[in-house]
Amino acid sequence: MDERISKDTLGEVYIPRSVYYDAQTTRATHNFPISGLRLPRAFIKAQGIIKASAAVANTEVGNLPEHISGAIVTAAEEVINGKWDDQFVVDVYQAGAGTSQNMNANEVIANRAIEILGGQKGDFTLVHPNDHVNMAQSTNDTIHVAINISAVEMIKKELLPSLQRLHYALKQKARQFDPIIKSGRTHLQDAVPIRLGQEFGGYAAALVTAEKSIRHALLELYVIGIGGNAVGTGINAHPEYADRTLREIVLRTDLPFKKPRDRFAFMQNTLGAIQASHAVKELAIHLLKISSDLRLLGSGPRTGLGELILPAVQPGSSIMPGKVNPVMAEMMYMVCAQVIGNDATITAATMGAQLEINVMMPVIAYNLLHSIQILTNAMEVFRAKCIEGLQANAERCQYYVEQSTALATSLNPVIGYEKAAKIAKTAYQENKTVREIVARDTELTISEINELLNPERLV
Repeated sequence: MDERISKDTLGEVYIPRSVYYDAQTTRATHNFPISGLRLPRAFIKAQGIIKASAAVANTEVGNLPEHISGAIVTAAEEVINGKWDDQFVVDVYQAGAGTSQNMNANEVIANRAIEILGGQKGDFTLVHPNDHVNMAQSTNDTIHVAINISAVEMIKKELLPSLQRLHYALKQKARQFDPIIKSGRTHLQDAVPIRLGQEFGGYAAALVTAEKSIRHALLELYVIGIGGNAVGTGINAHPEYADRTLREIVLRTDLPFKKPRDRFAFMQNTLGAIQASHAVKELAIHLLKISSDLRLLGSGPRTGLGELILPAVQPGSSIMPGKVNPVMAEMMYMVCAQVIGNDATITAATMGAQLEINVMMPVIAYNLLHSIQILTNAMEVFRAKCIEGLQANAERCQYYVEQSTALATSLNPVIGYEKAAKIAKTAYQENKTVREIVARDTELTISEINELLNPERLV
């Protein structure tokens, strides 16, 4: 009594009465018990947007009765709003191109539309998943378009705002730390002095570069080949269907999606996903570098560099009392490593394009949206729980400047490189400062030495 019998082209399938998906989705859940991973909310929302837009367009061109279209649109809007997320149950690792994912949406929307019309789930004489919900569509264009729509929405509404807030926090720290002069380091060895604010200004500027790359990738994501259908020809679609569906998608998203210059190129290649993934990876590389630097500069508190004091957010050891670790920087590094790995997966999957389509689209979608989501969340907590509470240990910074043998670099114009190098080596060997050796072994006056080795002059 808790099950109903449904049919597809392969035969009968038993389905729980409570669910809204149907035979093809059920087969997919049996065929692909792989990971338990599902495509995320943003992707399901994009599928709802596509199905609602297609229904409107098909009605406008006279191919779909208004009462069926109205029910489909209402059901699709419920999908858009997240009401039926628990009904999207197909594993990420599924049938090529995402046929099961597309049918999952078609079946859920069809069965809900049937209810709206007063029928019972499974009565496809009222609303059919293929003939009505999927009218003029194919997995091959709708899944591809859903990737672009969901990626754009997540980048615009989540990733970029989070990135901009982190950029602002780093700029604020650059201003706050500008008076503090510290020893620079190259190859992890002493280098000439630098302002701590200049160091943080470099971090902030790197994020600006990453943002430009992401915004450039958006231009390719805005290109959607809806109406391409199976191979790009638009078979079984009204000549006006593509333009009308595109118009409806633009209205529903308030985003500037547009037709491709060549719809066949769109069908054959996931260009937007490739560029977006690479751009997000670029951001991850910058964030990985920043988080690594903070771990080094905050190392200690007594046996490390100790130039920065990172906020203590939780105990750092289960055995060493009082230990506090740079957990936010560590978290960021791990997230960035995952994003880089996701990009490698996307790269391999995009190489799977053959002839008219790429059949690896579900794993491309999952990894791209996963990267966007975890990097967005990581930047939020990294900013709030690490960057904004950072403090500088000005005394430690000043001490390292005075101890650095690289101060001898400022003597080059006066005594030459070779003599300056000898002073640096002598200072290191005798465990003295460059200032002390210059005063002892050269004829420079104290006034000249103070001028040459003045940290303010060197930065």
